[in-house]
Amino acid sequence: MSVADILDERRAFSFEVFPPKTDAGMEKLIGEGGVLEHLYELNPDYISCTYGAGGGNVGKNLEVLDAIKASGKTTPVTHFTCIGNTKEGIKEQLNTYLEHGVDHMLALRGDLPFGWTGTNGDLHYATELVAFVRKEFGDKFTIAVAGSPEGHIACRSLDADISFLRQKQDEGADYIMTQLCWDMEQFERWLDKIRNAGIWLPVDVGIMPILDQAATINMALSRNGCVMPRELCEIISKNWIFPNPFDKEPFDANVEGKKASFKEAGIEYTIKQIDQYRAMGIDGIHLYALNKYEDVTRIVKESGLKDYV
Repeated sequence: MSVADILDERRAFSFEVFPPKTDAGMEKLIGEGGVLEHLYELNPDYISCTYGAGGGNVGKNLEVLDAIKASGKTTPVTHFTCIGNTKEGIKEQLNTYLEHGVDHMLALRGDLPFGWTGTNGDLHYATELVAFVRKEFGDKFTIAVAGSPEGHIACRSLDADISFLRQKQDEGADYIMTQLCWDMEQFERWLDKIRNAGIWLPVDVGIMPILDQAATINMALSRNGCVMPRELCEIISKNWIFPNPFDKEPFDANVEGKKASFKEAGIEYTIKQIDQYRAMGIDGIHLYALNKYEDVTRIVKESGLKDYV
């Protein structure tokens, strides 16, 4: 059963992982007793794997997906971008994925590497990528596309962004995976707006667990331009590591205590957010595992997403 079919039948539950840069990191993720094996115990409907930053690390991306496929435990989904890709290169890479039994993809423009002003490839937008994949491969791929509840930072307006999302649907996308969004009122408005715009695709919500101050701030501001609600800002402020959480050698005397306190409050915040999304009737929860399992296992269990077997 494809992920799109699952989303049509019931609420789905899944994880995102990323390809480590080192052999040691790969072993920790895909090796015996590694992160993936622990995530399988939670019975996810699928596990997606990103590229590296700017579309790099593609070889390790496929290695991770091969491991997921070989496990027989769940469906592997690859991220796929336009960054630096020619049409022939895209065809070749996607044929390789199919040969490896990977037939689900998240079609993205991709984050532009530092200093780039465009994709430096034949395709420039995710809309073009969806159209190209459907033309060249028909229905061989189940295609997810990104949705931005607050609007993509490169787009001139939220309404324009929604029109492009509608175009992705019209070009043949199967479901939406959202960028992270902590502003629940805005998410609800966006959900109403896309339905009013004739977008009927299932919505699978991307959620990043709040576990680390620096990572939370970085994720919100460096790529996504996310609003950070007062409650989340208070958690950061109450546990602020001086001089700042990005300093590798902070002078704060209670660094470890603040990190632990922040993580505890962040996990509670994440669980509450999952409750709010489920109450809205969304179609799936896609949890960024951050290549860890202890904290996400706790979140999954305490939120009631799945019974831990």
